[in-house]
Amino acid sequence: MNTYEQLDAWIDAHFEEQVRFLQNLIRVPTDTPPGNNAPHAERTAELLHGFGLDAEKHPVPEAEVKAFGLESVTNLVVRRNYGLGKTVLLNAHGDVVPPGEGWTKNPYGGEIEDGKIYGRAAAVSKCDFSTYAFAVRALEAVAKPKAGSVELLFTYDEEFGGEVGPEWLLKHKIIKPDLMIAAGFSYQVITAHNGCLQMEVTVHGKMAHAAIPDSGVDAMLAAVTILSALYHQNTLYKQISSEVAGINHPYLNIGMIEGGTNTNVVPGRVTFKLDRRMIPEENPAEVEATLRKIITDTAAQHKGVTVDIKRMLLANAMRPLPGNKPLVDAIQKHGEQVFGEKIPALGTPLYTDVRLFCEAGIPGVIYGAGPRTVLESHAKRADERLELEDLRRATKVIARTLSDLLA
Repeated sequence: MNTYEQLDAWIDAHFEEQVRFLQNLIRVPTDTPPGNNAPHAERTAELLHGFGLDAEKHPVPEAEVKAFGLESVTNLVVRRNYGLGKTVLLNAHGDVVPPGEGWTKNPYGGEIEDGKIYGRAAAVSKCDFSTYAFAVRALEAVAKPKAGSVELLFTYDEEFGGEVGPEWLLKHKIIKPDLMIAAGFSYQVITAHNGCLQMEVTVHGKMAHAAIPDSGVDAMLAAVTILSALYHQNTLYKQISSEVAGINHPYLNIGMIEGGTNTNVVPGRVTFKLDRRMIPEENPAEVEATLRKIITDTAAQHKGVTVDIKRMLLANAMRPLPGNKPLVDAIQKHGEQVFGEKIPALGTPLYTDVRLFCEAGIPGVIYGAGPRTVLESHAKRADERLELEDLRRATKVIARTLSDLLA
């Protein structure tokens, strides 16, 4: 057997162990919010140590974590040095949105049925803790590289933008790879993605008894008008097209709204949170300025209404760097061989931590275990699941890719 076939065989022989590892990761909740994720890092480090992969623990100071709305974050770095050469970093995140309603499986059970593993983060992206760790184990057992380094990076703030994960580690010079791969899906290698602007808008009116509504200023009525103006933008956004394959047009979503004090009270305050996805061609500063103007101009139509607008998150779009070609070429070559179909290089409407590496001049791509689409994975929905065969094959692709890059 050649090296690639030996890597595949090692992964097949250890696949049950790999699945148990993933089940253990799923069984430690990492709901964000609230974002108490240090316990998962401790459990992950314990499991990795059992494989002979010792992890450096980098806890982020409590004040910094809480400033970003989280409770605890410990980033993990596993360094495997084989000699002089490039450092390839593999990054997956463990934080997830809360399960929500509608589950037919235990969201923290790691149950297996009909060749699929179920649980929150089964597909995004605790699965790639598994993909990357076992790819490195296979690499060392079979290829025994003599040059370069591999680093595993496991972080816990992707849902909140990456500021106390990759950004914090890059700022403190704890990591400085030459190339990087981040958690993704198996049937495409992602080279670009949308940006994301999230804002919290609070509409202030004046509370009053519902029996004498004219004595108050209805914040809900003003909020409805503002929301209508914002939703109208989606009609205009459809007229804008990205030139990046896999990305269509910008869009806006209102994800949360709350306000008022009781049924018989004119609401004096309403707060909503919006999410604006930006295609790579857009200027984030211009997008934010336009939204702020729409909100303030619409609020001004209501006498006595004021608004507060707070930016919660600004994640820039990811644009490919020329140096990512070795990553793309290797993943496409081995992806086609392992999956039996071509693996296209595309953009995605999601936003990820990879942008932070690209902004630091580090070429990166997104590739890991998962189906063709987010929809198929049920990510951020009930009964999130992963085809175990996709996990097995993606691990082979990553192991083969590392073998090429560190040859």
